Formats: sequence, C-alpha cells, structure tokens
Amino acid sequence: MTEALVIRDVSKRYDDHIAVSELSLATPSGSIYGILGPNGAGKTTVLRMVMDIIARDSGHISLLGADPAKDRNVLRRVGYLPEERGLYKKMAVLDVICFFGRLKGMPARLAQREASAWLDRMGLADWRSARVDTLSKGMQQKVQFIATVIHKPQLLILDEPAAGLDPVNQEVLRDAVLVFKNEGGTVVFSTHNMDQAEQLCDFVCVIAGGRKVLDGPLQELKRTHAGNRYRVRFESPATAGAALVEKASGPIEHPVQRGLDWELDLKPGASVQELLAALNTPVSAIRNFSRIEPTLHEIFLRYATGAGVSARRQENTHA
Repeated sequence: MTEALVIRDVSKRYDDHIAVSELSLATPSGSIYGILGPNGAGKTTVLRMVMDIIARDSGHISLLGADPAKDRNVLRRVGYLPEERGLYKKMAVLDVICFFGRLKGMPARLAQREASAWLDRMGLADWRSARVDTLSKGMQQKVQFIATVIHKPQLLILDEPAAGLDPVNQEVLRDAVLVFKNEGGTVVFSTHNMDQAEQLCDFVCVIAGGRKVLDGPLQELKRTHAGNRYRVRFESPATAGAALVEKASGPIEHPVQRGLDWELDLKPGASVQELLAALNTPVSAIRNFSRIEPTLHEIFLRYATGAGVSARRQENTHA
C-alpha cells in the first residue's frame, strides 16, 4: 500500500508553547484520513506544516513522495482548503474559481469548463455571474471548495471543511468528497465534528495537546474499543422482554429496552455462549443478536476529554 502523506516525528514550538510534539502518521493513498482533536489540539498547525506554510522545527514530511520544504512543485498536485477562507469578494464567482485554477497551471478554457461543471454539481449554476460578496457564507464555502479541487489534485487537505455549513450543504460537501475519493484521490481533513468524521473516514488520528493519542483504521478501532454490551431482538418482544427482566442474573446485567430491541451487558468472566444460552429459550427465541460498537464520538471522548482547550493560544491560529 502506497502512502500519499507520511509525517514522522514532527514537532513545532512557539516560545514556551508546544503546538505539536513528535507527531507521526501515514495516510494510505486513495483513503479519507481524519485528523481529529479538540480546539487547540494542533490540527491546523499540522496541516500548515504539511503545506510548508509554517516551518517544522524537527521531523520529516513526505507529501506525494516529496518533502514540500525542498520541492514546492509538489504543492501543485495538492488542493488545500484552509480554516480561514480567502476569496476575492468583488470578483464574479466564475472568475474567481478560474483565477485559482490558472494559479495551479490550468489553461483558461479548461479552467472555465471545469468551473462551470463544478458550479452545476454544487447547485451554484445560477450564481456564476454574481459577485462573491453577495453570496451567503455557506455558498461562499462551496465556491472555496470548488477553487480547491478544480485543478484535479491527487490529494485534498481540508481544514474544518464543514464549518459554517448548514446540514443540507454539509451533505453536498460530503458527497463531493466521496466522489473525489472514488475517482482515486486521497483526502486528509481536520475536524472536531465526530459525526462527520465517522461518516467519511477510513482512518483517523486523534491528537490532544499536540500529541497523538490514538490512530488506525476506523472500523478496527471501533471493534477494538467495543465493550461487553450487546443488542438483541426477540421473535416475541413483549413476552421475551418480561422474561429477560425476571432472569437478569447469570451472565446477564443491566437489561434496557430500546424500542423493539434490548441492550444488556455480559457479566465479567462470562462467555458469549453462556449469554446466548441464557437468552435463547422457547419463550425468548432470538431474532437478531450483535455486539454494540462504540461511536467515534465515544472513543474520542475517552482519549481527548479535557485536553487541548486550555492550551489554545489567543491568536486562534493553532487549532
């Protein structure tokens, strides 16, 4: 498996403030990789070092096989959406997108054709001649995204891409990111929105206080952190539920009804086979049975609660 981005032992300090400490991660090509953390964790600092906007103090970065501090041409193959958006607000929407495409080396006609296609896809076709400053914040955000992807980069780096978007436009952005991935691109994005990350990510890295506290494939992390809680649905929920409460003993603890399902804990030391034997009786025949995996939000809170917020600098530039 090739890797689009490799960060190894990277650190950044501002006077007595450690923004990032010996961070290492690797992003497989063709994946969506989420850098997660509370405000002030160091997410934006990491992405700015990857783009060589700020210099790292130590460590190594390989971006599409090159060190961006030594070979800035590699940045032409990257689309970067910063946390602080920047559009020329007096320009027309189509013109500003084409301008950014030309900066990435696109011929004028190709830039105009691609910009028009993206405006259609993002529901902005009727606004192509409007000035940017007449658009809503969410619409401007979509224009910025189009300007980020118009040159068909190999890698997208998105810093809090859904900030300020309403739920409908968040879905539009989500679909656009998935299309980019399905066409062979790689996406690295930062967020503290765990629901968004769980919908999109193949891999995640959780950082807190500038340090990595957890990383790996998302589904593997969810399996690894699953506890001993199970969900069961019976063929006859009413009679089976009553029997379950009565015999909440042996391997069964804390049965709770959730709609047609029941959730319960497996007692320490008991086996799943014992649990199934206790549940599956003529009165309570099992229809569905599954282990409850934690949400990404629950895993995140376990590792990141209380970290990062107090370390945030007043400049609000090292999120």
